[in-house]
Amino acid sequence: MLLFVLLAVFTAQGQLTPSDVQNVTGSVDENGVCLCTVILPDNTFPVHRMEHLEVLSYNLTISVQQEITTIQSYQQTLNIYLQKITNLTVRLEAMEGSSYTELDFELLKLEVKEMETLILQLNASMEGTNVIVHILFQEIRNISLIVNQLEVYDKNNVLAVRREIVSLRKRLEDCEKNQTKPIPPPSYGTCDHGGLASVGKPYVVQLNWRGFSYRYGAWGKDSLLNTSKEQQYWVAPLETDGRVVKMLRVYPTLNDLLLYKTPTDKQLTKHYGQGGGMIMYNNTLYFNRYTNGDICTHNVQSSVEQCKTLPQAVFNNRFSYADVSYQDIDFAADEYGLWVIYATEESVGNIVIGKLNPSSLTLEKSWTTTLYKRSASNAFMICGVMYATRSVTTRREEIFYMYDTNIGQEGTLSISVDKMMETVQSLSYNPNDHKLYMYNDGYEVTYDVNFKTDSSKN
Repeated sequence: MLLFVLLAVFTAQGQLTPSDVQNVTGSVDENGVCLCTVILPDNTFPVHRMEHLEVLSYNLTISVQQEITTIQSYQQTLNIYLQKITNLTVRLEAMEGSSYTELDFELLKLEVKEMETLILQLNASMEGTNVIVHILFQEIRNISLIVNQLEVYDKNNVLAVRREIVSLRKRLEDCEKNQTKPIPPPSYGTCDHGGLASVGKPYVVQLNWRGFSYRYGAWGKDSLLNTSKEQQYWVAPLETDGRVVKMLRVYPTLNDLLLYKTPTDKQLTKHYGQGGGMIMYNNTLYFNRYTNGDICTHNVQSSVEQCKTLPQAVFNNRFSYADVSYQDIDFAADEYGLWVIYATEESVGNIVIGKLNPSSLTLEKSWTTTLYKRSASNAFMICGVMYATRSVTTRREEIFYMYDTNIGQEGTLSISVDKMMETVQSLSYNPNDHKLYMYNDGYEVTYDVNFKTDSSKN
């Protein structure tokens, strides 16, 4: 039985071709079912092969781009090496034609070290071992050894001689320093010096007797020159609000202060004070009266108090120092007597220095500076010169400004003052021992001060 089987196989365009139609011979089985064998043609389009080919082509393109980038990177690195070697050659030629110094050797060694680092980076960036890179690395190592040998075996002994000269010069300077007689400090109470030169390291005496919570206050010794109470110490912590002064404690000696022994407590019963600008002068505490512009005194022995208004002075934290509150009026003392440091509206907040009569509390004379009071952290007087400080870090102050009332001139300077805690609540000078007394976040701290020589006597 012949069957005509139409094999409809379409090409990629969907058209039927004559070769797709064939005659096929079949057979009938025992049940009468017609059987035939059909062989399909193998000419369909291999789409999956085409897709695989496209993937391979894309990956190959990426690989080529990566190799091109790597080659460009190698080219840039090699250019750097070439420039380094050129510079090294120029430096060696210059050293051959002239005398060379230790600096020349140091620069050479530095450049060779840089080339060693670069060649190691290049070697690490290349896969496998590169013979050229290995040879280049060996050459650079050889150059490094030669430079070291040149420095060690300097045939002209130039470096050795120069080192010996430096050593001899230093020994000569040390000898001259040892031969120089130390300059004795000026006598207490005199101003036979050229002004403040430096401040020593802080000496922490102790924490105030009321504890760490009482961070604000003032302390020190009697600042009257040649006072009969030279051994007496006083401490006046403010209340925890950092404003009100209600009492002070007096110790007869330093040992009593250190051991908290035999204290005498004095209450400000008539007028409370405010701020840490207090000072002890002639066994009398001078302070700013609470909530107004009066300046008051409290005699430690008699407990007698008196007050008087400081003309035009602002108060109640109008122009206090930068890091503390309610220190609008700050008392100071030195070899010349009692002073008050404050500001007025008329001075637009700039510091005014007043020479104060300790008995009548009247101003004898005043000087207006150009220093804005809130730009300073504190101030003190030495021999009629006001020195102002400012905070530099949490552990360092700087004495940066001065005003000399003797000649009416101001100036700048830079003297570093270390501090144990962050905030300086009060700072005063005592002419009886040439020390600064600082109340530093509740701690009682002292500093020795050093003076310049008097240039007018040279």
